[in-house]
Amino acid sequence: MGCWVILCLSVLYFSLSSDADYGDYQVPIPTTLDGPFKPVTVPLDQTFRGNAMDLPHTDPLLQTTAQGFQPQQISLSLSASHHSVSISWITGEFQIGDNIEPLDPDSVASVVRYGRFRRSMSHQATGYSLVYSQLYPFEGLQNYTSGIIHHVRLTGLRPNTLYQYECGDPSLSAMSDVHYFRTMPVSGPKSYPNRIAVVGDLGLSYNTTSTVDHITSNHPDLILLVGDVSYANLYLTNGTGADCYSCAFPNTPIRETYQPRWDYWGRYMQPLISSVPIMIIEGNHDIEPQAENQTFVAYSSRFAFPSEESGSSSTLYYSFNAGGIHFIMLGSSTSYDKSGDQYKWLERDLASLDRAVTPWLVATWHAPWYSTYKAHYREAECMRVEMEDLLYKYGVDIVFNGHVHAYERSNRVYNYTLDPCGPVYITVGDGGNREQMAITHADEPGQCPEPSTTPDDFMGGFCAFNFTSGPAAGNFCWDRQPDYSALRESSFGHGILEVKNETHALWIWHRNRDFYGSAGDEIYIVRQPQNCRQLHDLMY
Repeated sequence: MGCWVILCLSVLYFSLSSDADYGDYQVPIPTTLDGPFKPVTVPLDQTFRGNAMDLPHTDPLLQTTAQGFQPQQISLSLSASHHSVSISWITGEFQIGDNIEPLDPDSVASVVRYGRFRRSMSHQATGYSLVYSQLYPFEGLQNYTSGIIHHVRLTGLRPNTLYQYECGDPSLSAMSDVHYFRTMPVSGPKSYPNRIAVVGDLGLSYNTTSTVDHITSNHPDLILLVGDVSYANLYLTNGTGADCYSCAFPNTPIRETYQPRWDYWGRYMQPLISSVPIMIIEGNHDIEPQAENQTFVAYSSRFAFPSEESGSSSTLYYSFNAGGIHFIMLGSSTSYDKSGDQYKWLERDLASLDRAVTPWLVATWHAPWYSTYKAHYREAECMRVEMEDLLYKYGVDIVFNGHVHAYERSNRVYNYTLDPCGPVYITVGDGGNREQMAITHADEPGQCPEPSTTPDDFMGGFCAFNFTSGPAAGNFCWDRQPDYSALRESSFGHGILEVKNETHALWIWHRNRDFYGSAGDEIYIVRQPQNCRQLHDLMY
């Protein structure tokens, strides 16, 4: 990609006014102070469902031009603070079959040369490399071993500065083209990235390409992917795939995957995420069980995470700063009980915050607590029971989730009750994967799931029961769109978060089917910590 285009990705952003422009009439953008809003369901557009078919492996977008040990699948991720980033890439080709021989990760060096834009790349950093395998202890299933995965962490970087870099092994004349990235601004109450793209359940379908095109057109400084990356686990090891794995392959001895889909995903995404950092948290489709009860091996191996820098012992939960925003990335597919490692880490992380430095606190995890769709309804109730009080105590401002393949934004809510001090919950599991979109709501007649369909895999029981108070008392579901649900729509898309200052952030959701720059939903999310006693007591 040309230098000018990369500069546009790194530097430019749309200057949105405080009002939406409809010809000669200016429509004020609402704020959360105007709420709580009356629940709205946008009618399903039956004429447009998008193309949820996966890209075939023969598609030119999934091929690599790298030869020998030249880098491919280059990606960029943040460290816990602005002065460090990680560059990741793969050299060599994967192998899949019965007789595979893993590559030697020490046979190719992990080197990044870098420097400030339009200056010499006189700095050099080295990192480490690894190879992972996906192995199945059943006859007839094909095993997989990856190319050599490299991770190099750059340190001592200046804030809000454009850098250029190349990666690879100079001793083998196997270096990449030059790529560019901009570091995050320094943490502070008046310092924020211009635009943050938020997307979930991306996959690698024709819908995905529309989503990524829209994201690219919005020139983000950072991308949050809230779980479910490649959907390699919708395939058998022989490459046969289906929209519903359990429907098409009910008798497989283990949940199979076709690991090359991860490689295709990395190749497709490289033009964007080699210059715009992407921060990923795991989803259920990333679990991928294999021999010896190993899970999340592809997810944990292919990307770099600031786990150690943020005091976490796991790639499944971590935190980082982006200017005056502190992001908490939580795992909904690992243990979250109060006696477990994740909860204890979360307590430490929240207790260490200085909201004078990072006023905004944003949490993300995959499975939503406040979705009103039938799909995955109240599935993460045990996680909510364990963690909601803690997040409320520390005044989380916004929560981003995926998992449900639709869009939904809540009013401020706590414990299913409208609360001006609760977070705004936003579900963006509408990235475009091949499992199709969610269209049925749990409050529609005859659509309420049975409580017995919501077992918790990590707490070993059930937490979702009939409501004991409020309009839905005695029932498992509301009989109308719940008060806490402000807006819901079944459509593919992504969102953009623009934090303006210590108190105001603009959220815009974009539908794939709309023109670039059009908004399907937009609202200013306004913080009022002085009005929330639980946060006021912590701050003062």
